[in-house]
This record gives sequence, structure tokens and C-alpha cells, in this order.
Amino acid sequence: MTDSFHSHGTFTVGGRTLKIARLDALRKAGYDIDRLPFALRILLENLLRREDGTTVSAPEIETLARWDPNAVPETEIAFMPARVLLQDFTGVPAVVDLAAMRDAMKAMGGDPTRINPLQPVELVIDHSVQVDEYGTEAAFRINAEKEFERNRERYAFLRWGQTAFANFRVVPPDTGIVHQVNLEYLARVVMTGEQNGESWAYPDTLVGTDSHTTMINGLGVLGWGVGGIEAEAAMLGQPVSMLIPQVVGFRLVGTLPEGSTATDLVLRVTEMLRKKGVVGQFVEFYGPGLAKLPLADRATIANMAPEYGATCGIFPVDQVALDYLAFSGRPADQVALVAAYMKEQGLFHTEASAEPRYSSTISLDLSTVEPSLAGPRRPQDRVTLGAVAHSFALELETMLAAPRKPATGARRMVAEGGGGLAVAAPPIEHALDAAAGELKHGSVVIAAITSCTNTSNPSVMVAAGLVAKKAVERGLKSKPWVKTSLAPGSKVVTEYLREAGLTPYLDQLGFQLVGYGCTTCIGNSGPLPAPISEAIQERDLVAVAVLSGNRNFEGRVNQDVRANYLASPPLVVAYALAGRIDLDLMTEPLGVSEAGEPVFLKDIWPTAEEVATTIRHGLHSSMFVSEYADVFTGDEQWRALEVPEGDTYTWDDASTYVRHPPYFQDMPREPRPVTDVAEARVLASFADSITTDHISPAGSIQANSPAGRYLLDHGVAAGDFNSYGARRGNHEVMVRGTFANIRIRNRMTPEIEGGFTVHLPSGEPLAIYDAAERYQAEGVPTIVLAGKEYGTGSSRDWAAKGPLLQGVRAVIAESFERIHRSNLVGMGIAPLEYRAGENAESLGLTGREVFSISGIAAGVENDFENGREMAITARREDGSEIRFHAKLRLDTPQEVHYYRHGGILQYVLRQLLKG
Repeated sequence: MTDSFHSHGTFTVGGRTLKIARLDALRKAGYDIDRLPFALRILLENLLRREDGTTVSAPEIETLARWDPNAVPETEIAFMPARVLLQDFTGVPAVVDLAAMRDAMKAMGGDPTRINPLQPVELVIDHSVQVDEYGTEAAFRINAEKEFERNRERYAFLRWGQTAFANFRVVPPDTGIVHQVNLEYLARVVMTGEQNGESWAYPDTLVGTDSHTTMINGLGVLGWGVGGIEAEAAMLGQPVSMLIPQVVGFRLVGTLPEGSTATDLVLRVTEMLRKKGVVGQFVEFYGPGLAKLPLADRATIANMAPEYGATCGIFPVDQVALDYLAFSGRPADQVALVAAYMKEQGLFHTEASAEPRYSSTISLDLSTVEPSLAGPRRPQDRVTLGAVAHSFALELETMLAAPRKPATGARRMVAEGGGGLAVAAPPIEHALDAAAGELKHGSVVIAAITSCTNTSNPSVMVAAGLVAKKAVERGLKSKPWVKTSLAPGSKVVTEYLREAGLTPYLDQLGFQLVGYGCTTCIGNSGPLPAPISEAIQERDLVAVAVLSGNRNFEGRVNQDVRANYLASPPLVVAYALAGRIDLDLMTEPLGVSEAGEPVFLKDIWPTAEEVATTIRHGLHSSMFVSEYADVFTGDEQWRALEVPEGDTYTWDDASTYVRHPPYFQDMPREPRPVTDVAEARVLASFADSITTDHISPAGSIQANSPAGRYLLDHGVAAGDFNSYGARRGNHEVMVRGTFANIRIRNRMTPEIEGGFTVHLPSGEPLAIYDAAERYQAEGVPTIVLAGKEYGTGSSRDWAAKGPLLQGVRAVIAESFERIHRSNLVGMGIAPLEYRAGENAESLGLTGREVFSISGIAAGVENDFENGREMAITARREDGSEIRFHAKLRLDTPQEVHYYRHGGILQYVLRQLLKG
């Protein structure tokens, strides 16, 4: 190790002496560290501690210490997170890849046990539970049983990984949502560990395979979402290469007004930051409003950093954070370590702290926040509560004008694996057939209290319970066509709802516990009852879901639902009572009381004092201690799993869940020469805002789809298809589901909605996967054309892996979402950006041209000495040519290495082979 700035020293806490990389060494050297944003101070410590003259050098440290808020990011640094966080959808393929790397290492004469996480890795199983049963006391038990039945093979594989790999722990299913478990239990805030035989203390930092990893920023922990392939590299000791970012300061003043919730606040913040434009930047919250903002509200805001486009949305560690650590059951010596270390390093925020300099600032007076929803398609499309009905009416015209695929019957969808074989009848006395007859455009058919964003926050969860209590006391009921569900983020939530006496009222309105997991927000809403589904499809209705989540992209929540609105948990309850979105809850009644009187939302809305009093009486520190006492143990089903043994995994050729991936097949010890892209066809051409939900396989698997045909051919009954998410460990299923979203629109097939394209030159319309297979058989490379914000959405590695396996060599877009661009590079796909003001339309590109991209090979081999602009030629069918340039977005030298090796995993494996 090197210590150019003489920062390596010691400090003592609780009688224990630990090594630290002192930031005050830079203060003494004349650097204005106290005016740096807190997030950059954490990065600076990371570099000081790890300076070695190669991966981290003194000039990089000095550049960060002299950070220019207005500079265009151009200096690369190597950030090494202290730990890695996984959820099971993205975690299973990560562990599959590590297992395959062990096989490749062994085949090439290396030691397979060298493939091991080099720092703590924790995986929380939370994305696999689906809402099959709802509205009954048995819902949780039945859904948990179905989850285990469907995913037994995956869970056994994860159990093997837990025993085979060092530094790898798994939180079993039916425990909680990954981000809430991280907030309530896993996060350390300050870590301790061995380095060169010495005990060090350093900030808790992380990367996670879910984009909402940023939720932990609310506790002052720096971390963000990355693709699974980046996370795997971090697990194997590779730093995350990044450019020193610009940091936007978000100033908060005032307090939330009566009637507004943390959800309303985060929807306002999301709207403001999306309008400002913070993609690729850090956002740091500051100002006098911090002291009055509870930790749970901070976590709610931090959670939605992907929705407002930032890399992270961080709050500094202060007394509020220390109080939360103590209340959530962290050991007293850990809380003392956090307090002492953060104060010693100048990382602790107080009212007397100097205000940091930021690249730009934005301000919000909390007292101006209004009750709101966001929808019907994007989290940033905020609508005030009183304007929702009018807004929906305008949106409805657009939706009805859009061309649609032919509807599929509900019973057929269920039989094709849309979620379980049986659909439970809800415990409501009205017949579902009669309820279906009342459906119209705007009917709310799903009301779900779900997702980490809000179920981590006692204020909105208790508010939902109080709304339910007041509604029941006035004789109101949820409408019979509404599928209601409650999926808390942890068992602590159900404990304080029960302790507060609110559970019976939620139950009476159909909000029984359905499971601890992501459920509706990730697309695991389960099927609607057949009469409801069939009525929607036969009458081509625009049905609505209201959920307390963070994602409402098209086709994500449920295939029968075309309009999705994000809302606070108490508003989710309100819309279940109303049963429709096209009413003004500010002026129109929710229903009629048993006495025949109209009941308005204001009549059942709790005051802030009611919520606070209920939390004080219902939520206790002991709940965290008891619920997390044996969090890694699991239930009897988990403990009884038969687990394979050995350092390498015994692959089952008959498995349709876990398959040996092909990434290392015939891989030479040295990378093959980089080549340009020649004579390529366009696999698909897209407009703006194509998300990873459009690209990556998600949701149910249809029997007539390429993935469904594959499963049927391998003896899997349609009712046992499970979901794409559950089969992420099988590349054969996933590649067939890539670009297969039912709402994706390919400009090459404007008359068809869904994952279709045109095979050229034959002109035959095919599923995108089938066309990709034909092109590969013909030896024809393919590319993708796209508009702005390509790849916005969750950090899904399969949105890059799938196109690679389909033969895609490059994506040419107007702009890319940060994580997805990085993932493309990590899989060896070239991301190219049009010049400003240019796009497929302005250049006259139809997608029927033959493309050649030159300059990639020369640029990669010669360190882009002539720039990163590539020359592209598109030859039309009549032989004429369109010539233009696009920038190759290999943003750092490390990304160039990854691309040269064909991907990040191949690069890491070759480095480990070399020792």
C-alpha cells in the first residue's frame, strides 16, 4: 500500500484501536475537505485507504480532493464497495455465473476455489412470492407454499452457493424485502475488517443488483444499483470504475403539511429532479428541513433515485441516523463506533456543519407538498389528487387510440403460467360475475400496498391502517372487483400493525397479508379472477392498478391492466373503497355509510398526531431485535432442502431453472482481436423511453411464445411455467423472452404491439427471438436502434445478456440510462450515441438498411487517439447510402478492457488465471 498524503493512522473507540484513513490529513495539507459534499468525502476515504499507485494513484486522490463542482466529469476513479447486496431474481444468475466461472477456471488448469466473493455478499430472497391468493386469512400461507413449490430448485441452488462460497449469506424467503432488510438489519454504516493483517474501520458502502439499492442512502450509506455482471466483478475484487460525478444539492426547508405523506414528498422530488435532469449525477440532500425529516422518510426519498435518474440520493449521517440505528436494535457498541468514526472523520452532519459546494442546487419547501399520485405510465408523471380524474380522462383518449394486440382470455392466461393454476374467489359476498358487469374504463382492479418504497415507512403504513379503521367503522367496503393485497417489507411491519390494533380493519377491507416480498411492484400481482379478466379483455377496457410502489411502466404490473398509478398506502386503501380512478377524492364521496350518509376521504383521513401517537404506542425497538434474531435460519421448508455438495456445481441437464451458461464456452486464454461491425441487420428499432422492463424478460410466460414453446418441448406443463423472474438462471428461457414484452413497440412492425420484428431481406414478420436465431444461423450480425433514455429502469443484467445471446453487436441510441449502458459494455455490446440533434428519424433510417460501423477496432487498440466517434454507413434497399457518426460510449479505460475481452466476466477470469 501507498500513503502519499500520510493519512493512515489510528483511532480508539470502546477500548479498541483501529486503523483509519484520516480525511483531516488532507485538511492539514490545505484541501478544503469541509466544503466537499458528504458523498464525495466517502469516495475520498475509499481512495485514501486503497492507494497502491496502480489501481488508485495520488493524482486521482488530489483531483477528487480539489473537486470542481462545475467540471464536466472526465477523471476516472476506481471505487471499491465494502459489500455487495443481491436479491434473488438478479442474484440467482450471478451465482450461476460464479459457478460457471469455477468450471471454466478448473477446465483451464486453475484452482476453482479462487472464484469466491472477496467481501461480504448478502442475498435476500424477496422477488419470488406472487399474489395468487388474496383477501383471506390463508393468503400468506398459500402464497408461501406456492412460492416454495415453484422455486424449490432455485432455492436449493442458492443453499449450495451459501455453503460453497465464502463471504456469502442468504436471507431465506418470506422474511422481507431486500432494501428494508438492508435498512433495518444488514447495513453497518461503519464497517470493520482486516487489511494486510491490520484491523481497519471504514464507511459502509455497497453496490446492489437492484436499482433501488439507493434506499440505504437514507441512512447515510453510499451505494447504488449496478448490473449483475458489475456486481459479480465487485464480488471478485474488481473495483467499480466511475467518473468523478457532479453532485446536485437538494435543499429542504420547512415541514410536511397536514394531510401530506412521505409518498407525496417523494413523488414531488421525483418530478422536480426528472425535470432538472440528474442522470449520472449524485444528489445530496441538505438544508434546515433535514432535522425534521424522519429516517423512514429519508429512505423513501433515497429509494426512488432510479426514478429521478440519479446514481444515488444520499442524506448525511446525523443524530437522526444514530437514533434510528439504536431504535432498530443495532448493538450499542456498533452505534458507538458509527458515532465516533463519523465525527472523527468529519462525516457527521450537524446544524453547525459548513454547507457543501454543489454543482447545482434545487430547493423544496416541504410545506408546499400536496397529496398526489403518479401515472399512468411513469413514476415522474405526478398528478395532484384533485386532478387525477381529469388527467385520466385525457390519458384514456390516448390509450384507446393506440393499436392493440388481440386479447387473450383470462383462463387461458392462467393456464399458460400467468400465476398458479387456481384463482381463489375473494371473500366478498357479491358474485364476481355481477362485479364484472359493473366494470368500465377507469375501474380500479388492483389496489396493492406493496414495495420497499413505502412499506419501510411506519407513517404511511399506520396511516393506511387508520384509514381502514375509520372506513370500516363507517360501514364502507372495498369494491368486489378490486384485488387487494398487503405485502409489507419486513415482519416488523406486521408486528406494529398488529400491536396498534389495525390489522383487523385492514383484513376486513381485503388487505390481508399476502407475503413478504416485492409482489405487485415487480409484476408478481398474480392473475385477476377470471370473470374480471375476461370482462376487461372482451370489452377492451382500460383497467387501473393503484399501488404503493416505485415502478408503473407499461406491461409491468399485470397484463390486464393498462393504467398504473403510484400512491401512498392510505390512498391505495381509499381507491379500493372507491373502485375507480375517475373521481375527485377531494370533492366526491368514497361511498355511503350504513346510515346512508356520504363518506368523503377527509372524513376518514387521519391527522398527523393520530399517526404519530399510534406509532409511539405500536412500534417498539424490541420488535427489530426479535424479528432479526435468527434471520438467516429460515423455516422448516428452507432447512429441509436437499443441497448438492462440492466446490463445483453438479449441473442437471434436465433442469429448466438452472443451466450452465455459455459465456465461457471455447474462451481462449488471451482475448481475440476486436473487430468492427460489418453488414449488420437491424433486429429492432425503438422510440424513446424503452425500459429494461421492455427489454428484459419479466412476468408470465405465454405458451405460444418462444420461451413457452421451449418449456413445453422440455416437458414442463403450462401450469408449471412459473415466471421469467424465477427462471433467470436458465439462459435458454431468458434469451427467448428478451424483447418479448407485450407492450413493446418496434417501429419496423408498427401495426403489431409486442415483441415482433421483420426478418430481412425476406420481409417475414417473426418474434424477435425467432428472427435473431435466423440471423445467427445465416451468420448475420444485428444491431438495435433506439431513442432517448434507452434502458431506463431496474438494473437488469438480462437486458444486456439477452441481446448478446441473440447476436446483437451494438445499440445506437440518442441516450442511455447509466446502469444499462454499463451492462451493455459488460457483455461486450457496443453502446453508440447519435450526435446531438440526430436520431433515426432525422437521418431517415427505417431499420431496413444494412449497417456497417467502422473505427471500433482501431479505437480500442489505439486508446481512441482519434476520438470515440465511429463512422456508420447504412445502405438502403435501393443501394443508396446514409452516412453519419456516433460516439462509442466506452467511458473509462476499464470499460475498454472489458470490451476488449468480450465482457467483464471474461476479463476477471483471465486476470485470476494470471494470478
